Amino acid sequence: MNILIVDDHPLFRHALIQAVRYSLPQAQIHETAAVNEFYERLEKGPEPDLVLLDLNLPGASGFSALVHVRAQYPLLPIIVVSAHEEVSIIQRSIAHGAMGYIPKSAHPSHIGEAIRQVLEGDIWLPPNLPANLNFDPRAADETALAERIQSLTPQQFRVLMMVAEGLLNKQIAYELEVSEATIKAHVTAIFRKLGVQNRTQAVLAINALNIEEKRV
Repeated sequence: MNILIVDDHPLFRHALIQAVRYSLPQAQIHETAAVNEFYERLEKGPEPDLVLLDLNLPGASGFSALVHVRAQYPLLPIIVVSAHEEVSIIQRSIAHGAMGYIPKSAHPSHIGEAIRQVLEGDIWLPPNLPANLNFDPRAADETALAERIQSLTPQQFRVLMMVAEGLLNKQIAYELEVSEATIKAHVTAIFRKLGVQNRTQAVLAINALNIEEKRV
């Protein structure tokens, strides 16, 4: 079994590795702290059997990494591991394609339980969730947006995230080592796929996938 851990916090990443090794001693564990390296690992292969993914990654906007990877690798099981314990965030993670959600406060035994259950094709959720969940309407509202983002190619998605960070076309071209004309073509395609007219609207669209609570 090949498990990839994606978390930018070194202490928690180490703790997570130890928990996985304790529950699944035969597993091959790989780790990365950066979202771009995460994408590169998937693109270059081999594809892992399971990903444990933190939501708060530099270079990602909330659920954007989950949405993007789910589109490119629809059969790859992903378990979100996050410090966020709000029910709404758990619901939205599952709506965006995660097969499990492990709060970082969870007991280590839950990690092995979650991995085994997800690899069997089931969804694993924290056992202490309220019995009667009020479905977060944002999970449904974000579905159409997620589908549009999923239509982006990997390179277009990278460009979109750089646009969201405030980089200009010239800066993006330099970072990606392509011509500015290529970036302009990507930006035009991104606008068309997202159904927006300008960079501000594109940023607002991707920001809709942020984790911060939007309602009181």
